Amino acid sequence: MSLATSAPLAIDRATCLALDAADPLAAYRDRFALPDDLVYLDGNSLGALPQATAAHVAHVITEEWGTGLIRSWNDAGWFAKPLVLGDRIAPLIGAAEGEVVLGDSTSASLFQVAVAAARLRPDRRVIVSERSNFPTDLYILDGVQQLLGRPAPLERRLIDDGGPSLDEVLDDDVAVVVLTHVDYRTGRMHDMVEVTRRVHSAGAIMVWDLCHSVGAVPVDLNGADADFAIGCTYKYLNGGPGSPSFMWVAERHHAVASPAVTGWHGHATPFDFDVEYVPADGVTRFRVGTPQLLSMAALEASLEIWGEVDLADVREKSLRLTELFISLVDSRLAPWGVEVVTPRQSAKRGSQVALRVDDGYAVMQALIERGVIGDFRAPDLMRFGFAPLYVSHADVWDAIAVLEEVLATGVWREPRFARRGTVT
Repeated sequence: MSLATSAPLAIDRATCLALDAADPLAAYRDRFALPDDLVYLDGNSLGALPQATAAHVAHVITEEWGTGLIRSWNDAGWFAKPLVLGDRIAPLIGAAEGEVVLGDSTSASLFQVAVAAARLRPDRRVIVSERSNFPTDLYILDGVQQLLGRPAPLERRLIDDGGPSLDEVLDDDVAVVVLTHVDYRTGRMHDMVEVTRRVHSAGAIMVWDLCHSVGAVPVDLNGADADFAIGCTYKYLNGGPGSPSFMWVAERHHAVASPAVTGWHGHATPFDFDVEYVPADGVTRFRVGTPQLLSMAALEASLEIWGEVDLADVREKSLRLTELFISLVDSRLAPWGVEVVTPRQSAKRGSQVALRVDDGYAVMQALIERGVIGDFRAPDLMRFGFAPLYVSHADVWDAIAVLEEVLATGVWREPRFARRGTVT
């Protein structure tokens, strides 16, 4: 039952508790180490800690590293981990076995695939992205333009909600289009199938950033006929701070794709130690060097959970939570001019809701002090992420109640809440 489309429902905390009691994902909350007195709505920035992670990482440290030592590269399967864990991520993004490999940071992985994508269209000189894209994506693409654009940099064209549109910038000069599936600020979600179709109609290569999608919304890269994708694992996948990114390369590009960095783990026979580089078959060629095995151990523990989850249940609950949040904002926070920036149409929304309110940074700090954790994105948005595995309907009710109190009392005006931390 959708709160947005079903018959009118009197919403109170008891109703929220009843929804939680009927929730097929409710039991997963106990699989995460969350304080009982905290409402955590920032899983779209850093996912919660799974209960099993500490023990698994400790095992890798004390047994595989401490006892196994260098033997664990073979005995514990260390060397194969980027591909083994990539195969476990594959079902979450509509990928096939052998199409996903773990990388380094998200920025490094974007550089790898963006260069490979541009090299597939060597006679074209334009890279298209979006003005609202996460800034690091734009910075990385600037580096790609400089690297491949000799004697002059490749041209960059940015689309925007206020124009120009994608159709207005696509022409025979466009080599690559790089877009984020779910916008990091507003939660607006692109139609992956339709956008990819339009990009391919112009003869360009489609690269998707899935950082705010994987583990939160349905993704079907092969169904959309996309070319490349990257994503992080520390948000909805709960891999922990610094957990590795992943790269997806459509199988049709495996034999010809040429990544930016050709490291020894991407060599066809890395332990022959040849002087000349020979790319490995398949997505393996996108590997670079020694993987971050301790971070991968944390991700591995979380992926145990994701191997059990029905993604249809995840999406259904995500929409239920965000619809509830939006309806409560409308009914209870209107006196303070709170604006919902996130699309109200479910097909156009990820698993987060962004609110615009005066002095949003200070309001968010007052909210966090009272045990409701979201975050702020400049210049004026408060973000709230709804991770379906551990956020409840009662959490949504409680968060709105605390936010209403913060706004009604004006406590956010205290000077201490206006002091900016390094990370917002």
